[in-house]
Amino acid sequence: MKGMPVGNGLTAQQGGYALKSAIATLPAGKRALYRFAITGPGGRPVTRFALTQTMRLHFYTIRSDLTGFQHLHPVMARDGTWTADLAALRPGHWRMYTQFTPDTGPGRGQDFVLSRPVTVPGTASTTALPAASSSTTVDGYVLTLHGDLRAGLASPLTVTVRRNGEPVTDLRPYLDTYAHLTAFHQGDQAFAHFHPRNKVTGDHGGPTLEFMTDLPTSGNWRLFLQFQTADVLHTAAVTLYVG
Repeated sequence: MKGMPVGNGLTAQQGGYALKSAIATLPAGKRALYRFAITGPGGRPVTRFALTQTMRLHFYTIRSDLTGFQHLHPVMARDGTWTADLAALRPGHWRMYTQFTPDTGPGRGQDFVLSRPVTVPGTASTTALPAASSSTTVDGYVLTLHGDLRAGLASPLTVTVRRNGEPVTDLRPYLDTYAHLTAFHQGDQAFAHFHPRNKVTGDHGGPTLEFMTDLPTSGNWRLFLQFQTADVLHTAAVTLYVG
């Protein structure tokens, strides 16, 4: 994305732009379509968006207990209506996030993150947030995190990827970068998104990914790190404490 997003993603309106949707509830346990539009300062749907990480809009959803993460790339109709095809959702309270950069108007070139809540009816059970850790495993890959993150300060974070005890050096570019790191704050679900500073040099990224983070609030953050090997997209989750 181009620069730091406006705000923390916890509002549906920012800088004259708004995330509009008539959908307040979605069904549990089956795929669902979430339709929405981004309106500009004049109240009309925005239809021109800059390409950011090869896409014109990134869509994320997370449950209030920070489970059920999805990162999607919806399709936009000519009238500016977007449709996100969501995998099955568990009952509970969810938040839908959009990240985009207008290609016209007063917000041109600025990265926005807007969100709206959605309820999935049914009996909702809460999953306890896993304790903060410096490592996590997904699909046989072990990710080790190094960094002393401080709220409101630019803080380096290094992630090392290994498999079977050996460094991984065959990461492929995913949306023009070797990884996507999406973070949500425990409690208010504030949003943050980062990419590694590593230069992309073909299909041999890794084993070390270097991020510069800037998380605004102290406490636990749930991190979702997505990376690709061969034709497989992996999503690793880990809790990180920010002082």
